Amino acid sequence: MQHEMRAEYEEGSSGRVAGAPVKIWHMVRGNGTTAMCGRELDPDAETQAADLWATGDAGPFCHSCGAMYLREVP
Repeated sequence: MQHEMRAEYEEGSSGRVAGAPVKIWHMVRGNGTTAMCGRELDPDAETQAADLWATGDAGPFCHSCGAMYLREVP
């Protein structure tokens, strides 16, 4: 199964605004908008490749999504 990270923005921000501050990164299955933790995310939210999960290149990360993601990937 393919995964990607999708941004959740600070209150009052939107993915439609370039450079909007990211509150936390969630993991989604495929190119969905429902995070693995159950949170609904904006379809216009920025995305990142799943292989950046838990690296110093991106963050902060949703702990709940991380736990579920690690159970699904080898």
